[in-house]
Parts: sequence; C-alpha cells; structure tokens
Amino acid sequence: MLAAALELIDRDGVDRLSMRRLASELGCDPMALYRFAPNKVALLNGVAELVIGQLDVDPADADWHTQLRSLARHYRSLALAHPGVVPLLVMLPLTTPLASRPLGALRPLEDVLTLLTRVGFSGADALHVYRALFGFLHGHVLNELQELVENPDETDDLLRLGLHRLPIGEFPVLRSLASVLADYDGATELERGLDMLLSGLKLPDSA
Repeated sequence: MLAAALELIDRDGVDRLSMRRLASELGCDPMALYRFAPNKVALLNGVAELVIGQLDVDPADADWHTQLRSLARHYRSLALAHPGVVPLLVMLPLTTPLASRPLGALRPLEDVLTLLTRVGFSGADALHVYRALFGFLHGHVLNELQELVENPDETDDLLRLGLHRLPIGEFPVLRSLASVLADYDGATELERGLDMLLSGLKLPDSA
C-alpha cells in the first residue's frame, strides 16, 4: 500500500493522493485501506517513513565524518528520486511530536546519536549535530528542487534564467550572479556545504 502511494505521489504529487485514488490503483475497496491507515495523515506519515527509513548509518563506524557525509548524499538522492515526498520529510518534525512519529522515521536519528556518542560527543552535542545536519539538508534539497531554468536552450545566462526582466537598478547583484546561478550543480553545492558544516564540528577533547 505504501509503495503504491509513493508511486502515486511521484507521478501526480502529494496533493493528488487520496484514499479513493489509492484504492483504485490497488484494485480494492477504499474502506479496506482504513484497516492499515486510519486517515490520510497516517498514510502520508507511512510514506515518509518508507522513504527516510532507507537512510543507512553505521553507528559502529569510528569515522563519523564519512558516515555523516554518506548519510547526506543518500538523503539528497532520495529527495531527487521522490521530490513530491520532500515536503513530507521537512514538515514531519513540525506536524508530529517526536514520540508519535513512525518508528522507521526515528531510526536515522537513533543511529546518528549512537554514532556520535560512541566517538565521544555528549548526548546533547550529538543532538545539536543531528539538528544542524538535517537543517542544512532540508534547506539544500528545497533549494536544489527550486533551481528551475526558464529557457534551457538559451545560451545567454540572463535570458536563460529569465533575469533580464528584473529591473537593473533594483537587483544589480542578483543579475551579476547570472553565470553562477546558471552553473548551479546540486552535488557540488552539497559537498561545499558539508565541508563548511563538518569542518566546524569537533569532538570535545579536540576543541
């Protein structure tokens, strides 16, 4: 059921998902679905759990930098594969109390906390690291998914991005960055951001 719901979201977007459409996709009575998900919110939480549950962290690895970097790359790949689910992943912490979230959605949190406390972070500091990492990841994937090019076949960067329509006197800096904006590369931006984030993270005894 959750896999079918994810396929519908990937194809048509989260707003088009309904119990009736999902039942039609599965060839069953809509009422049968309510035995597994009492409402649409529960269904969407299940889809978020299905996606975020794919994140893999090895809590026993002493190389925590590599583990966090690998986690970030995997999160980005999942977001790009399922862009319609990204709002669910971002909003889940805002709409559902921690203890009420699906267990699978909490697994990456538990694994990251275990990883960091095993190498010497306090529990509180490990939680700060997790929040900083996922705050960055949420912002990154939202930015990457909105980097739309207006005229991809246009060679002039201002025209390609549609920035030529902005008043020169009001947006001079934004217009001057047309070539930088046009050369946006999500993977490169992720690595650059992780470099900045991780370089500031040190174990207490190495500060």
